[in-house]
Amino acid sequence: MYEQETIKPYDGEGEKGKLVETMFDNIAPTYDTLNHRLSWDIDKYWRKKAVKALVPYSPKKILDIATGTGDFAILQAQMLHPETLIGADVSEGMMQVGREKVARLGLSDIISFAKEDCLNLSFDNDNFDAVTAAFGIRNFQDLECGLREMYRVLREGGVLNIIELTTPVSFPMKQLFGIYSGTVLPLYGRLISHDSNAYSYLNKTIAAFPQGETMVEILRRIGFAEASFTRLTFGICTMYFARK
Repeated sequence: MYEQETIKPYDGEGEKGKLVETMFDNIAPTYDTLNHRLSWDIDKYWRKKAVKALVPYSPKKILDIATGTGDFAILQAQMLHPETLIGADVSEGMMQVGREKVARLGLSDIISFAKEDCLNLSFDNDNFDAVTAAFGIRNFQDLECGLREMYRVLREGGVLNIIELTTPVSFPMKQLFGIYSGTVLPLYGRLISHDSNAYSYLNKTIAAFPQGETMVEILRRIGFAEASFTRLTFGICTMYFARK
């Protein structure tokens, strides 16, 4: 068991997965605004960087895991022009925001949303050319189970692309990020989202999540080949790339 699997957004009884679903339903209306403001819009650069890494593979069928409000899915549809893209998530509240954005952009014929347990996906084996995830897998109740499902539904030769918030490793960014994430992020998140637990929880999972070489070793153990990682913006975000 990895440390982030033991961290829950709310105290009390209940499986982490169900509590995470409740949390994201609660913060869905303000999630996009907070994401962009708290990162000073750098999160848009991280997503674009990740999508550019997929361009040489020209995936036609994509699954975006923990799609949330669909920002990563939308960018992939706009830059990669797949035939189909499914955004999967446990939170109907988040996906409803995503559906509205997709409809406004005229992308409903490409992007669809599906409520899925990411630890037990309903899709067939060897089904997708690319499986992606942005800022979501650290919420998995069972990280390796979720990664095995991503591996299972990916066709042979298909690519995995994950971007996840991480802890910088070098001075002074490590220290500055610690101050920001420990004070500003949860305070501002609480004021805007009106959920006193959500952004404290999200901050704790960043520090607890396996990072860098450790995450690459996990991907290799699952069965992925050519697993690698790239730190972005002094290590505040990390991109993981692998093939089946």
